[in-house]
Amino acid sequence: MPTRLSQLFLRTLREDPSDAEVTSHRLLLRAGYIRRQAPGIFAWLPLGLRVRAKVEQIIREEMAAAGAQEVHFPALLPKEPYEVTGRWEEYGDGIFRVKDRKDADYLLAPTHEEAFTLLVKDLYGSYKDLPVTLYQIQDKYRDEARPRAGLLRGREFSMKDAYSFDYTDEGLVASYQAQRDAYERIFSRLGLEYVIVKADAGAMGGSRSEEFLHPTEVGEDSFVRSAGGYAANIEAFETVRPVAVEIAGQPAAAIVDTPNSATIDTLVETLNTSGSNYTAADTLKNVILALTHLDGTREIIALGLPGDREVELARVEVAFSPAEVEPATEADFAKNSALIKGYIGPWSSAGQVLGEKGSAKIRYFVDPRIVDGSSWVTGANIEGKHAINVVAGRDFAADGVIEMSDVRPGDPAPDGSGPVEIARGMEIGHVFQLGRKYAEALGLKVLDENGKLVTVTMGSYGIGVTRILAVIAENNNDDKGLIWPEAVSPFDVHVIATGKDDDVYTAAEGIVAELEKARFDVLYDDRVKVSPGVKFGDAELVGVPKIVIVGKGLSEGVVELWDRRSNERTSVPVADVVTSLR
Repeated sequence: MPTRLSQLFLRTLREDPSDAEVTSHRLLLRAGYIRRQAPGIFAWLPLGLRVRAKVEQIIREEMAAAGAQEVHFPALLPKEPYEVTGRWEEYGDGIFRVKDRKDADYLLAPTHEEAFTLLVKDLYGSYKDLPVTLYQIQDKYRDEARPRAGLLRGREFSMKDAYSFDYTDEGLVASYQAQRDAYERIFSRLGLEYVIVKADAGAMGGSRSEEFLHPTEVGEDSFVRSAGGYAANIEAFETVRPVAVEIAGQPAAAIVDTPNSATIDTLVETLNTSGSNYTAADTLKNVILALTHLDGTREIIALGLPGDREVELARVEVAFSPAEVEPATEADFAKNSALIKGYIGPWSSAGQVLGEKGSAKIRYFVDPRIVDGSSWVTGANIEGKHAINVVAGRDFAADGVIEMSDVRPGDPAPDGSGPVEIARGMEIGHVFQLGRKYAEALGLKVLDENGKLVTVTMGSYGIGVTRILAVIAENNNDDKGLIWPEAVSPFDVHVIATGKDDDVYTAAEGIVAELEKARFDVLYDDRVKVSPGVKFGDAELVGVPKIVIVGKGLSEGVVELWDRRSNERTSVPVADVVTSLR
């Protein structure tokens, strides 16, 4: 049976909703695919569910081809497994926590590693049972601080999450590759451009992590790529480290007067008044940050980086996860009187005050560009004074080297494939080699060929189903409305009967019947007291790419075929409609 617009639960909107920030959000609301319930939370209407089902079907087909089997877990899960893995605390305010009538703690699952792991532990105990890959398509919940852009970043969203279980590392590599290949097929079938980038595993853990990013200006992720094929997100980019410099023979460090030089620019200007030729890149900037650890303790740390670079907090957060990272406050400086704003450095004539030899007990981390033998101008920890000729590895030492600086166009790719460019992208998929983190924590072991208990190794593979739908909508539209790709369009054909003559509606009914017989899924606009202009406007909003217009040409035995992609209209005989659409 065709879907009749006179009976379809649909109301289109002529005006843009005031809270719609991006094109997909605006058009999905106006065309009647979703309705807002609360910030980041949406109801799915009949048209939206049809497109969502098409996306899910493609995913299911490719999961089956990759050997994965579908299961389904509840969204409401108990606290205890997440406590065992440490993620009950790690997620902080990012998850929804609830209590039942007996005061027991639960959460609305942001992801299901624990549940999958315990299921396999409950049912499997031998290497002969493995490998196995399980997946589900399930709603997830995360308490986003700033839900925005409709389905692109919501508090409730649908995800396909798959998990592979192997008892050898070689098995994990094979399972990971099978899922990675399936993702490439899925995104190709959906018509989505993607870039596979090296990524940080974050709270998920694991040894290998790659993101599938769709390049788009509305994306919330920045990534880098080179013409030679290197790609990584900003957090995972690895700075090319300079070669260490010979220390012997370098001039001794010395303190110089630099009044009113609390910024890098004023410092360089002051130094060069005497004929020197310093640049910001010659200075060692020292930035004070605060870490808040899971137990609530607050720690002050110092970061040293070239003065022509800025600290990228997202990259620092990776190094200190799961601690929260923020700039130090005035209160932090008040508690650490040795830190003189604008003149902080890792060395002074009284000895190192930051880092592993420091009396201030402030851990000191440096950018990879701060190599042994490199010489710097830096703060002397005295108001109005800096130190010159301060050599790394001779005059100061650090507690560690971490990625902390901003990444810029032209920076060299770490694989030698040339300079990188910065692009914007939206994450549409993520694959992890989790390894044994969750299996170890939850006791998932099997007997191997020798009867010895071994810990299972896991992979995790996620696709944002509802986000993908929004990305497709973002890419497939014009100034009139949506234009869905055929693979996910809610209907194959949209038939519009125009005018008031009974003959038009009789002929349209016949065309719809022929299309149905030919296995086309048809949306039929059979509304009698609606003008052609309104019907065409609704058709443009809804976005079915193939439209049949039954109207004034019927007296000559023809109807119009309207291709929304090319916006071309052609007349064809009524008898040739099915053939022409094929």
